[in-house]
Amino acid sequence: MVILDVTVVTVALPAIGTGLHAGVTGLQWVVDGYTLVFAGLLLFCGGLGDRLGGRTVFLGGLGVFTLASAGCALAPAVAVLVLARLVQGLGAALMVPSSLALLRSAYPDRTARARAFGVWGTVAGLAAGAGPVLGGLLVAGPGWRSVFFLNLPVGLAALLLAVRHVPRPAADRARPGLDLPAQLAAAGSLAGLAGGCIEAGALGWTHPAVLGAFALCAAGLVAFVLLERRSPAPMLPPGLFRAPAFSASAAIGVLLNAGFYGLLFLAPLYFQRLHHYSAVRTGFALLPAVGVVAVGSALAGRLTARTGPQLPLVVGLVVGAAGLFGWLVAGPGTPYAALVAPMAAAGFGTALAMPACTAAVMEAAPGARSGAAAAVFNAARQIGSALGVALFGSLVAGGPVPGLHSAVVIGGTGFLLAAALAARCIPPAGRPA
Repeated sequence: MVILDVTVVTVALPAIGTGLHAGVTGLQWVVDGYTLVFAGLLLFCGGLGDRLGGRTVFLGGLGVFTLASAGCALAPAVAVLVLARLVQGLGAALMVPSSLALLRSAYPDRTARARAFGVWGTVAGLAAGAGPVLGGLLVAGPGWRSVFFLNLPVGLAALLLAVRHVPRPAADRARPGLDLPAQLAAAGSLAGLAGGCIEAGALGWTHPAVLGAFALCAAGLVAFVLLERRSPAPMLPPGLFRAPAFSASAAIGVLLNAGFYGLLFLAPLYFQRLHHYSAVRTGFALLPAVGVVAVGSALAGRLTARTGPQLPLVVGLVVGAAGLFGWLVAGPGTPYAALVAPMAAAGFGTALAMPACTAAVMEAAPGARSGAAAAVFNAARQIGSALGVALFGSLVAGGPVPGLHSAVVIGGTGFLLAAALAARCIPPAGRPA
């Protein structure tokens, strides 16, 4: 549900804009409102999972996400939709780190755990691949609201299955309380960063509101660091970042999601506004990018189990960079066939790298901190998604084709930087992280 709601909503954005009379900035908030809360609360929710038990937090997240999806479907205005998306982000933040912590607990053997993370990535890949086509069919049929109603039966079924089949690992209730002031500082910093990038497209980079948002980001970051240093129970255990593999994997997560999800935000707008594709045709047009995600994720799980995470990470990032740079041929008259290979390379490369990066993070963290480690990694990914949508969206405000070209150059360069980090900091097979 968490991944599906990114790719389904991406295809539905033009229809949402028409139905709720929202511009590009409003649509950016529909996407980034979700990812901002998701990223901002992941550290808190990861610690909550370690303290209360992953199963309890997972079930709570499922319930919140499902109810918020109903709110999205019934939203009468874009402001209400954004508010409901914020609540969805809370549900996602509760679910994702606890799901990884539950997997780690269920599979103590390293090889079996690598395969389990590969399956986790494959499920996410299936959702990403089905999203654009499903979204296009739903928008063309019942309408964009059905995109959110879709989560209701899925959420209810997931709740029933989790109650019956997910084991309850031991909770660490002896840990000190959660650091709420630092949580607020982190959320404010992320909101300022993404808000400044989003509003810069409409207001300009030197507008007082944009500069104020970036000032909020800086102040929140400083406050977060100071509060964490003084806290007896920091949300972000500093020991995690002493492992180079952990720090590098978190940085790679930011760069991966910024490039790929930034492209997924721009591609539907490109096809629908420059080539005048319908929602259904746009969904099928994106299949080369998202249809290979499940295959790449499954292959990544097998490769990581055999060779360790370094090889699939480096190969996936280089292939993904080539795909992003391939979008430099895109223009008003570019035939669709010229974009098939770039889309497939970007999707396959991202899918090959992400499960390997997940395994690298979880292997580099001690078992007692698995919830916090999963939270840090997924927060890094969501920060990347929010920044990719915000920055890429602001670039196309000055012109769709030049902005698209600037965006893919930034994204491709980020992928190559991530590949260099993986080659340098992620240990080869047989060496400890």
